[in-house]
This record gives sequence, C-alpha cells and structure tokens, in this order.
Amino acid sequence: MNARPLISVVTPCFNEEGNVREMAAAVRAEFAALPAVDYEHLFIDNGSRDGTAARLRELAAEDPRIKVILNTRNFGQVRSGYHALLQTRGDAAIGLACDFQDPPSLIPQFVAAWQAGAKVVLGVKESAEESTAFFALRERYYRMLARISDVEVVRQATGFGLYDRAVVDALRRIDDPYPFFRGLLAEIGYTPTLVPYHQPPRARGLTSQNFWTFYDLALLGVVHHSKIPLRLAALTGFVTAMLSLLAAFGYLGYKLMYWDRFEVGVAPLVIGLFFLASIQLCFVGIVGEYIGAIWTQVRRHPHVFERERINF
Repeated sequence: MNARPLISVVTPCFNEEGNVREMAAAVRAEFAALPAVDYEHLFIDNGSRDGTAARLRELAAEDPRIKVILNTRNFGQVRSGYHALLQTRGDAAIGLACDFQDPPSLIPQFVAAWQAGAKVVLGVKESAEESTAFFALRERYYRMLARISDVEVVRQATGFGLYDRAVVDALRRIDDPYPFFRGLLAEIGYTPTLVPYHQPPRARGLTSQNFWTFYDLALLGVVHHSKIPLRLAALTGFVTAMLSLLAAFGYLGYKLMYWDRFEVGVAPLVIGLFFLASIQLCFVGIVGEYIGAIWTQVRRHPHVFERERINF
C-alpha cells in the first residue's frame, strides 16, 4: 500500500491543444523531484473546439495518473475548474492553468509549505506580462473589494495555489453553484501562505478571456460578498430626495419673492430628470445583479454536465 500523500493537480482547458502535452510533461517533471509525494493530474476540457480532447485521450492512454473530464459544452471558466476541484481525491489539490501563466515550477514551494502545515498556499502576482494599466486596474478592484466586502480577499491571487483536503471538503459542503472562488477561500478562513511570482505571457494559443469574463468575475465578487451596493442605492435615493426637496423649496421661495422677474425655464427640469433617471437605472441594474445571484442559487443546477470521464 502506498503511504505517500497524494496531490491532485487540476488543470482546466479550453482550446489548449498546443499546451496540454507540455503541461503534463512539466507537472511530471516537478513531481519527479518530489519523491515523498505521489500525484494525479486531472484535466477538465470545457467543450474545446480544437483538438484538445483528442490530445487528452492520448495522454490518458499513456499515463494512468492523468485523468480527464470532458464536458458536454462550454460552461464558463467559473464553473468548470471549480467542478474539477471538487472531484479530486488527493490529500491536497493544486489549481494550475494550462496556458503556463501559472508556473509549474512553483509546485515544490507549494508542497513544502503544505508539508509545513499550511492549509492554503496561494500564488500571488507581483508583476505580470500585461499592460500596466490593466494590472493597476485589477489592483484597484481588489482594494475596493477589500473595503466593501465582508471578508478580505487576497489581492492578485488568481486561484493558482494549493488547497488542503480540509479546504476542498469545506467547499463541497458550501456547494455554491456559481462560486467566487477567492471569496469562498476567505469565507472558510484559513490563513493563506503567499508565494509571490512573476506571471509570464501565455505560452501558445489565444486566451478565451475578454471584457465580459472579467466583468462577470468583478461583479461576482461584489455581489457574493458585500451588501454595500444595495445600501448605497438606498442612501443615494434618500440623499437625492432630500436635495430635490430642498431645491423645490428654494425655487418656490425665490419665485414668491421675485414673481415677475424669475423664470424657472426648461433646462433645470430636463437636467434633473435625466440625472434622476440615470441613478435609477444604475441602481436597478445593481438590484438586478443580486436578484440574478439569488436566481442562480435557487436553480441549483450542477456546475457542469459531463460527457465522459477517463482513467477514473
């Protein structure tokens, strides 16, 4: 019987035909230098349109430690990788992107920190091969989220890291159908060990992320972990109502004092109307995001639907 602890490496894929074989080899090489632990490598393919599934079948046929889940379609980056994490059976699990922007060379540091007692080990980007403006925008988002959130989310952490089985079991009990993963880690409460790194550019292929995926993740973090926007909507409504009332009394008083000379005109009415309508639309959208989150929770759909499992 093998007494070595088992580490489950989870790698989500979408159109990664050019990267999966190299990623499997890189992970194999890192664990070859860690004789005290064993590993399994779980790839989950999120409905790729290229030859990713065929490459994964070849890898699974060559190495029984490589396990594969093939989804029926693309279920989005939030749900697919999270589903794979919950299918792991190791004493710890490592989340690792397939595009090599998460360096596999950090695996020994993650394992060493875990063996020293850490329940959560997170890779944190100190710098990245991306535009300075985008990196700064992400940093400001995390600062804003830290101010309004009920929990403190680690800044510049993408999910690349190691998670003890106790953490994975806690995630299973939470059973969130559309999770903000970094927020759930903060909810569970284990103090993470942080490993800084420089994020390199994507190795091959084109990223599937775009403005809408980043927008979805940003709103997901706010809606799942803060009620401040709702309270801000109520407070803004109260303040604008008071200001409108004061302005109305001011105009009334001025009109009574200078009846013949004071003309209100149409411009203030039009400006005020558009201003109030814009605020209403903004906060109706915020309320809609919360209602959408409730709707997602109530539906209780599975994270993904699987077409096939290999080597399980």
